[in-house]
Amino acid sequence: MVRGAGDAPEYCTVEAAMEVLGGKWKLAIVKVLLTGTHRFAALQRALPTITPRMLTRQLRELESDRILRRTVYAEVPPRVEYDLTELGAGLAELVEWLDRWGREYRKVRA
Repeated sequence: MVRGAGDAPEYCTVEAAMEVLGGKWKLAIVKVLLTGTHRFAALQRALPTITPRMLTRQLRELESDRILRRTVYAEVPPRVEYDLTELGAGLAELVEWLDRWGREYRKVRA
């Protein structure tokens, strides 16, 4: 859940969103999951500079905040898949906009 966002005044909605999505990796994970369901190893390959420990932590937080869903299949060996919830899929337009903005910013900085 959004940590402390329920007590925040209405004008702090951006702050509430940043509580859930802030940091280096969360929106990058969402961007990958916008392409479909992925297993842990596939997420690691898509984000090669993230450590397994950090990926696990970010996935747990996104699951706790209901942005993604973790599905464990009763198989041997166990199979775990991650996909976006409806709430997480609602971030598609924001992620696309930020991706375009980031590309333009890199051009300006080059």
